Amino acid sequence: MKAVTTDLPGVLVFEPTVMGDERGFFFESFNARAFQQATGLAPTFVQDNHSRSKKGVLRGLHYQLQNTQGKLVRVIAGEMLDVAVDIRRSSPHFGKWTAVRLSAENRRQLWIPEGFAHGLVALSEFAECLYKVTDYYNPTAERSIRWDDPDLAIDWTLDSAPQLSARDQDAALFKDADVFA
Repeated sequence: MKAVTTDLPGVLVFEPTVMGDERGFFFESFNARAFQQATGLAPTFVQDNHSRSKKGVLRGLHYQLQNTQGKLVRVIAGEMLDVAVDIRRSSPHFGKWTAVRLSAENRRQLWIPEGFAHGLVALSEFAECLYKVTDYYNPTAERSIRWDDPDLAIDWTLDSAPQLSARDQDAALFKDADVFA
C-alpha cells in the first residue's frame, strides 16, 4: 500500500497494491502496520459505515466537536469526490480544503484525521462508500458547514445543484461555524 500526500498535511490518499488475473483481484483494504508507518498513528477503528448515494447527492461538510472522528473512506461502487476541510483554528491550513476522486475502479482510500470537516458528492449514477471511524457517532456534537460556503469556495465539479439533506441545507457558514481551537 502506497501513501500519497495531499495539499493538507495529515490528509493522505492510500493506493493499494492490487493483485489480479483472469479470475479477479485481491488487495488489502486496510493494514494497521502499513497505516502506522505512513501516518505515525495507530488508530482504533470502532465503527464501519456504509453509504449509498444517487448521482448529485452531496453529503457534508460534517464533523463532531466531541467524539471527534478520524475517517478512512473508500468507494466500492461508482465514483465520488471526497473533500476534507481543515477546521482547526490553530492550524496554518485553517479553512483550506483538498478533494480526491475515489472510485471502485481506482480503489483509492482517503484518510481524514480528526479536526477536519468531511463531505462527498456522488459523481456516477450511484456510488457506495465504506468508511471506518475512530469514535462513535454523537448526534449532540454533530455540526455541518455549508457545502457552497463562499469563503471556502470548494470546487465540487458539479454541473447542477446537488441534492441535499435538510440538515445540510441549514448548515452554518464557515465564518459562523463552531470549529476546533
